[in-house]
Amino acid sequence: MPRRHILIPLIALAVTATGFATFAQAQDRLPRACRQEVRALCGTDRAAVRACLVEQRQNLSEPCRQQIASLVQQRAGNDGARRAGRSAPDPAMQTMAYGNDPLQALDYWPGASAGAPLVVFVHGGGWKRGDKQMMRGSAKLEHWQAAGYAVASINYRLVPDATVEQQAADVAGAVAWLRANAARLGFDADRIALVGHSAGAHLVALVGTDPQYFRAAGLPMDAVRGIVPLDGAAYNVPDQMDENARLMGDTYAQAFGTDPARQRALSPTFHAGGPNAPEFLILHVQRADGARQSRELAAALERAGTPAMVQGFDGRGLRGHMQINRNLGEADYPATPVVDAFLARVLRR
Repeated sequence: MPRRHILIPLIALAVTATGFATFAQAQDRLPRACRQEVRALCGTDRAAVRACLVEQRQNLSEPCRQQIASLVQQRAGNDGARRAGRSAPDPAMQTMAYGNDPLQALDYWPGASAGAPLVVFVHGGGWKRGDKQMMRGSAKLEHWQAAGYAVASINYRLVPDATVEQQAADVAGAVAWLRANAARLGFDADRIALVGHSAGAHLVALVGTDPQYFRAAGLPMDAVRGIVPLDGAAYNVPDQMDENARLMGDTYAQAFGTDPARQRALSPTFHAGGPNAPEFLILHVQRADGARQSRELAAALERAGTPAMVQGFDGRGLRGHMQINRNLGEADYPATPVVDAFLARVLRR
């Protein structure tokens, strides 16, 4: 493989797997000429640089890509050593396949007692990256376990090797597999909530509004009691592609293509006329696109008679977008009690 094609995924690693804070610090250690390139391409707002580089890294010079790749490898090695030193295996967790593809897998943590409710989490990552392992050791996992819930974190097939339609089918398929195995796993198959962040928020909203996905998996629309999308924005795909084209246009084009009919078919807002999942809690931070599309989705659901609460929280841009996922479950994070109240109500016996 040519060196240039190796460097591009390494730069993606810099702005995804190692996290914003790590890469923000790492930028200061780049040679001055490369720093200037990054600033000329993506500006000086560090909250925007990460998303910009994910989409625009091919426009950096070869030397700058090499310098970033070298720095990422060094930082990733240091961070990995630190994590290995403080992490321990979780004997309660089981990893299981719900389909034949290697990515059709999930991590499962049992609840505090037999017949506990189940919270299923769908990760984000622009439909093309991310992993179920992001749940491990998270604040929300510890918080939901402390509340007695069983928890599942699912993987799904990724763009471009799979389509968004197949990803939604994977989410529905994972729910169907979990319900079929509820007795063996020890949770209540009739008390499930579906939570997703970012691209995962779009996917849970899509399966909660377009009945074809649950139907194909042999499920009714009330197979889950509630849907919680966390700071999604592609609820109206055509609008989203127009509004955020500068930073995320390539990602949206790769996921949703250029056919207006397909873009509408993948838009939860256009399916919200019903039938829908029983109830929605739609949360967003203060991003203009996410806030507006969350309100529009909630309004469409309410017009169809589906209860939908929408609520915004502090947090600007990419930093806030990451924070709602990372900090959910922390006692002092404002979204935590809102999600707690929703889950406790919809998952009660």
